[in-house]
Amino acid sequence: MKPLFFRKVTAASLAGALLLPASFAGAEQTLNPNTEGIQAAGQIALQDLSQENISIQSKKTVSFKETSVHDPSILKVKDTFYIFGSHLAAAKSKDLMNWDTIAAGVANGNALIPNVKEELKEALDWAQTDTLWAADVIQLADGKFYMYYNACKGDSPRSAMGVAVADKIEGPYKNKGIFLKSGMWGQPGEDGTIYDATKHPNVVDPDTFYDKNGKLWMVYGSYSGGIFILKMDEKTGKPLPGQGYGKKLTGGNHARMEGPYIQYSPQTDYYYLFLSYGGLSADGGYNLRVARSKTPDGPYYDAEGNDMIKVKANPDKPLFDDASIEPYGVKLIGNYLIPREIGDPGTGLGTGYVSPGHNSAYYDPKTKKHFLIFHSRFPGRGEQYEVRVHEMFMNTDGWPVVAPYRYSGDEDSLKKLSEKDVIGQYSYVNHGKEISANIKQAVTVSLDSGGRLSGGANGTWKLGTGNQLEITADGTKYKGVFLRHVDPDTGKKTLAFTALSSRGVAVWGTLKQELKASKIVAAVQKDLSLGDLSNVLYDLTLPTQAAQDTTISWESSRPENISVTGEVYRPEAGSPPVAVTLTATIKKDKATAKKSFTAMVPAQAQGPQLANYSWNEDQGTHVVDSTYNHFDGNTYGGAAWDKDGKLGGALVLNGKDGYVQLPATVTDADDFTFSAWVNWKGGGAWQRIFDFGNAQARHMFLTPSQGSGVLQFTIHEGTDQSLLAKSALPLNQWTHVAVTLEGNTGKLYVNGEEVAVNDSMTFNPKELLTSEAYLGKSRFAADAYFNGSLDEVQIYNKALTAEEIKELSEL
Repeated sequence: MKPLFFRKVTAASLAGALLLPASFAGAEQTLNPNTEGIQAAGQIALQDLSQENISIQSKKTVSFKETSVHDPSILKVKDTFYIFGSHLAAAKSKDLMNWDTIAAGVANGNALIPNVKEELKEALDWAQTDTLWAADVIQLADGKFYMYYNACKGDSPRSAMGVAVADKIEGPYKNKGIFLKSGMWGQPGEDGTIYDATKHPNVVDPDTFYDKNGKLWMVYGSYSGGIFILKMDEKTGKPLPGQGYGKKLTGGNHARMEGPYIQYSPQTDYYYLFLSYGGLSADGGYNLRVARSKTPDGPYYDAEGNDMIKVKANPDKPLFDDASIEPYGVKLIGNYLIPREIGDPGTGLGTGYVSPGHNSAYYDPKTKKHFLIFHSRFPGRGEQYEVRVHEMFMNTDGWPVVAPYRYSGDEDSLKKLSEKDVIGQYSYVNHGKEISANIKQAVTVSLDSGGRLSGGANGTWKLGTGNQLEITADGTKYKGVFLRHVDPDTGKKTLAFTALSSRGVAVWGTLKQELKASKIVAAVQKDLSLGDLSNVLYDLTLPTQAAQDTTISWESSRPENISVTGEVYRPEAGSPPVAVTLTATIKKDKATAKKSFTAMVPAQAQGPQLANYSWNEDQGTHVVDSTYNHFDGNTYGGAAWDKDGKLGGALVLNGKDGYVQLPATVTDADDFTFSAWVNWKGGGAWQRIFDFGNAQARHMFLTPSQGSGVLQFTIHEGTDQSLLAKSALPLNQWTHVAVTLEGNTGKLYVNGEEVAVNDSMTFNPKELLTSEAYLGKSRFAADAYFNGSLDEVQIYNKALTAEEIKELSEL
């Protein structure tokens, strides 16, 4: 038997209350996960400005090195933390802040399992997949490291789980075989009964742990029949015989609950079961929840006393019935944003998470600190994800609450505070109980002297012993703590609170920096930006509000071209570009400042042909538009001229790094035609003939072959509107391809013949607000470059008729 609290998290730990950030109650605003509704101004350094209401400055520089390990499971070996996750990814860190990625990708050569395709062939073949899901690693009594791997088909619960063993934490791991399977339709499952996906588990997402008495367990499951727990054999690392799938803890009927993780806390003598509700994608509403029990195998209860074994989806409702499960479990954190205003420190939209989830936890027996480790996506960043670590605390009811900001090496987070210290304005968020893609946006609340709460929520607050907090907001009581920690944007110590209601709703607040009016105005003046104004094609957003109620008003030297509210009126076709001076007056109280910008507004494009690229002669890296508009471009990487094109010369792209960048004006059209001769040499899916748009939020593209092996055009503005042919573009021959958009109708042509039509295409190219226009390159880094040649690329601000397309295809 091992020492008490021996745990995979550290070679002698297990203790620990856990939890995640919380928020606050009251009025709230919501944003879409990919919102662009907040001003994203440039970086400003305010480290030289003093906080005037609190003097707890940080003297050390805070640095972070990010890693992208999905579903991170933590383990500490000596002085190093390791996280293991999906896709055979792993990273390590000395301080929980700076991570070095040590492995990624289910491919031979991965240091963890160098011959993974052969070593885990049985699991991959059973699951009919080429990747692995969330791994979990624990060090058992023999000193060896046991990796619990799992593979899943993805669109069904056909999965396999096994264990691989290594002498060293970084591998190599050797397979010891599969011990669980699921998804065997019409056949007996592990318990001998016919497999039923509404009752039996999907055998993924394992967490293997020791209880307080040194017994080994494994909790696992995702969607399908729910979350299950097994007694494990410490000598083999596999389940003790005769348990089937084990004991069910919660879920069922395909309820969207997964990523279970159990940790015991000696502080409260409870076992805490962490779960992720919802879907993991940016629009999936992933959020972290917790329940607790006095024994590792349950029953588990939430803060309202609900037995989690009763929580499942309603089989009479549509698949993935979230409404039946979202009232249950203590919701620790979901989508949120503390917006960054112009003049605030930091960069981008602000501080926030989108679909945070699939956590593990760690307790440091020396410092008695608790930590939560999870992955998250972020507002405005699509599907990009990174690992985050937050410090956690226990409230007076024995439920975990978490610091709003990520862990920054704080050593005195619960240092004694007085009422005077905590008075001020706070950004706060109420995480609610919803499973939703909406982002909870912070509002401002004031903690006033005398224990009064005002602003975005009204009520009372009280500071107790050990920085314990009781706050009543709009009639609901929350219990938690006040804490000191480092704001990652400023590098300064600041104050925050985190608390939880008896309904299991998390709230938190972060103290807003208070500065003199003159310093605020100076910060806004420095930070204020309108972006690239060298070629203004679209209406500008001229901000009128900035940090701490600072106002901004505007003047224009040529309101007939750019109005004081940002509307852009381009000169008529054939006119020279116009220079416009925009002047901002920044004001707070009696402090004022001005800042001017010069914007160049080009003339309207002359149509109907916007651009024509023929490559009749070698122009080096220059790509010449032969129309009046002169929408010339440039080549990059492996892009070269070839004298043997379809009609004279052509552009050859090497499929590795060659592409053309065109001016954004090529999409200056409501109706639209793209026409080109294409000689495709084959290669990976999702290559681009063209890709025009603005980052990942708005774009349109044409690919010779997508994932299903067909030619596809898509225009995207929050959702896809597509044209799909019945086959891929032909290989190794010149083929004419064209796309037209007119009103709500899109058409796709190959060699003059219509191959797809869609009468529900409501987006138009002008709405894309194009900032990048590529031939041969995708805006998504994972997609292959185009491999082949292009000739006679023509772009129109009208939809050519079928007869006109036919004529172009016969040249």
